[in-house]
Amino acid sequence: MTAPVIVVDELRMRYRGATTDAVQGISFAVAAGEIFGFLGPNGAGKSTTQRILTGLLRGHQGRADVLGRPVARWGADYYEHIGVSFELPAHFSRLSARENLAAFAGLYQGPTEEPGTLLESVDLAGAAGRAVGEFSKGMQMRLNLARALVNRPRLLFLDEPTSGMDPVHAGLVRELIGRQPELGRTVFLTTHDMATAEQLCDRVAFLVDGRIAAIDTPRNFRLAHGQPCVVVEYRDADTVQRKEFPLADIGRDPVFARLLRDHQVETIHTREASLDEVFVAVTGGAL
Repeated sequence: MTAPVIVVDELRMRYRGATTDAVQGISFAVAAGEIFGFLGPNGAGKSTTQRILTGLLRGHQGRADVLGRPVARWGADYYEHIGVSFELPAHFSRLSARENLAAFAGLYQGPTEEPGTLLESVDLAGAAGRAVGEFSKGMQMRLNLARALVNRPRLLFLDEPTSGMDPVHAGLVRELIGRQPELGRTVFLTTHDMATAEQLCDRVAFLVDGRIAAIDTPRNFRLAHGQPCVVVEYRDADTVQRKEFPLADIGRDPVFARLLRDHQVETIHTREASLDEVFVAVTGGAL
């Protein structure tokens, strides 16, 4: 069996001057080739955990192993193996998109991707020669993702990768992230976008007040926190009506049978709890 790419056990972190731990003894593991979602409200400890795992924050207690080694024992060569894309874009604003990627590629000793190929993959080929300071936030976020991929990493840390994007480009980015396991990569994804988490993640962990409240697949969460039902939209005279029926009783429900017989049905589909609803149920807060 392949060893986990990330192993966290009883991880704790308290900032100087604080009276409580920002991260309070969390434990989880991420398998090779997995897209693992790390979800929770603001202030839950997501960014702290991510900064520990990317080697940007020291002084933690407990185990935090990445790629078979404690993070604290990695040297500068750690960044040859990981790619990082945080929500706040960080580029050379006076350089073009192509020049930015070439500059970052020059920091690595190993093989890197060709800037033009990366820019095409995030739909920025047409803006390759433009100064990045002129980019919208969504364009900068797509360039962020391209930069995270420039060193052909084994592990990607992504923070709000679709932030500031229109639906078309958000879909493109989700598709690109979803292909990473096919290339032998593992993804650690932090987001408030439940649509992104639901579409991409093999498993998600909900973090609340520095503790992990639950870990499971999006599907299992939806089934556990909802009452599956069938939603029917039908025409009654000149108006469209909507009615829900419990899925478990649908074959024996006489009202459902009469509705199908006596009305013009326009749509019919099953409904489970959305991951947004699961978020509220598990964390006790709203998105």
